[in-house]
Amino acid sequence: MHIIVVGMNYRTAPVEIREKFAVPESDWQEALRQLRQTKSVLECVMVSTCNRTELYVVVDRLHMCGHFIRSFMETWFGISRQQFTPYLYIYEDDQAVEHLFRVSCGLDSMVIGETQILGQIRNAFLFAQNEGVTGTWLNTVFKQAITLAKRAHAETSINENAVSVSYAAVELGKRIFGSFQGKKVLILGAGKMSELTVKHLYANGAAEVMVANRTLSRAEELAKQFNGRAGTLDAAEQMLAEADIVISSTGSKEYVLTADDVKRAMSRRKSRSLFFIDIAVPRDLDPAISDVSNVFLYDIDDLQGIVESNLARRRKEAAKIEAFIADELEEHRHWLKMLGVTPMIRSLQSKAERIHQDTLQSLFNKLPELSEREEKLIRRLTKSMLNQMMHDPINQIKELAAEKNGDEALRLFSQIFALEQPEAGGKEERGKEQPSSQVTVNRNTEPERGKSVLSWAAVTW
Repeated sequence: MHIIVVGMNYRTAPVEIREKFAVPESDWQEALRQLRQTKSVLECVMVSTCNRTELYVVVDRLHMCGHFIRSFMETWFGISRQQFTPYLYIYEDDQAVEHLFRVSCGLDSMVIGETQILGQIRNAFLFAQNEGVTGTWLNTVFKQAITLAKRAHAETSINENAVSVSYAAVELGKRIFGSFQGKKVLILGAGKMSELTVKHLYANGAAEVMVANRTLSRAEELAKQFNGRAGTLDAAEQMLAEADIVISSTGSKEYVLTADDVKRAMSRRKSRSLFFIDIAVPRDLDPAISDVSNVFLYDIDDLQGIVESNLARRRKEAAKIEAFIADELEEHRHWLKMLGVTPMIRSLQSKAERIHQDTLQSLFNKLPELSEREEKLIRRLTKSMLNQMMHDPINQIKELAAEKNGDEALRLFSQIFALEQPEAGGKEERGKEQPSSQVTVNRNTEPERGKSVLSWAAVTW
């Protein structure tokens, strides 16, 4: 058995491609059902976010699994494989598990260390588990990944430093004022960036949030979430008279406020300073505003230093998490080794039990004069002898299986005791076999971290 992850993300595919492969939550059930019914697939989890679509599957063989999974993608998304194959990456076994660990911890995210992906991974796994399309392998690996990510965020400060523009704008405001307590903030625009900024401001104690937007209904919708006030952009000049800080992100192609607008507003402010932070591209605020007395203007380039500084801190924390991941990968490898041992030990015990029962039956047939008490005594003593004989070999194979040449030790153990091998993909042992390399392929290097991946563009499956 093998764990495989097939996917595309913000590094390998532009948004116009990724959006075609997004799977809305309302379609998860049917998508998972069809993926699970795909030939060679034994378990599956589907992760679909704005930055990635990934299929985590357990397959019974590597050969042809790429063909089967791409066939599923062709059917489900209605797009020919020639169109999407160049954007895909695939990891197998250890690399697939490592990838899941890095994704869950936020190390593979556009904003390194972000925590939203952990919730998305958890929801995708729980949904798949509830649908009955996961099993021993994915249940274990996803639970391990979720626990690891929680530890990473609890034991490091990777998510404590602002690395998005909206975070950085709020942090700059804190540097200016020290605190937002008692401050009034005017937000120009009511898009996603503005909404995130308002959330950060409100969480940092802003006394009042005012929202001005081209569409009043959208401004009212955003302001209502934070008990704020709303107005149109035409009313922004009047609202400047009350504000302490203005953060603008409208997406307008022209300046929303000019220097003359601000001069008129400042005449009504009784010399109180006013701070502007323009996080829009193109810029919303006329650069000449910075020439107005008692007015301070910052644009997105001024925020870049904050973002870069905090990214450096996050990268330092990420190195600690990489060490956590290395430890967890070793735990995963040990777990796989033990999965290989368990069916072998069961096979040995079953064989020993059959021999024991057959031998006793033969003995009792030859000694019909034995009493019931004597038969029980013989049965108990011979069973004890058998258990003692198997005790050391079982403990030894457990230890040897966890070592570097564990696979060879398992094969030798099986040969010595002439054990029957569990049926691959059988009901009881499905997903419990130790993965092994069964196919040789050309390999490329994925740009983001130089890991070896199977290149579907170069391989004929």
